Amino acid sequence: MIPILRREMVSEKEWFSDEEMIDIIAVCQGMPGVIAINMATYVGFKRRGLLGSLVATVGVVLPSYVIILVIARFMEAFQSNLYIAGALSGLRAAALGMVLLAVWQVGSSVIKSKRIAAAAVLSFLLLVAVKVDVAYVILAYLLAGAIYAYVKDRSEGRLQGGVSEKDDGEEGES
Repeated sequence: MIPILRREMVSEKEWFSDEEMIDIIAVCQGMPGVIAINMATYVGFKRRGLLGSLVATVGVVLPSYVIILVIARFMEAFQSNLYIAGALSGLRAAALGMVLLAVWQVGSSVIKSKRIAAAAVLSFLLLVAVKVDVAYVILAYLLAGAIYAYVKDRSEGRLQGGVSEKDDGEEGES
């Protein structure tokens, strides 16, 4: 879903830059619920306000809802059909391919330094090998990013808001 949404919103419609799209994905992934619904709500709001978010959310949810209702109605017949089982197996493989494509596209847009690459690998290991809860990893990286930005800002001689300590003319005066 992410590659399709990225192509539509960044490449074709040019509503967002790649950087903005990464931020949208990060925000929507960090919220409870399905990422496609979260993204539709967010993008609808950004483009057309509250009404836009409602229309976009219904537009994403309604087709899937109808399809699920139809499938549920005929599920027993589908379960015993060898061809349907084979098709679903192929669909799983295609879904995995789309997930890997999304990882590649997002990763190539986000990973711009060794520091970010190391953070991505560490977060993956925390989630998969150590089985740390996703919420804790998100909170840890939010805190780490804020601390990094603060330290970098201080080392470059800026105060909050990007004002240089040398330029404000009031440093040391009482």
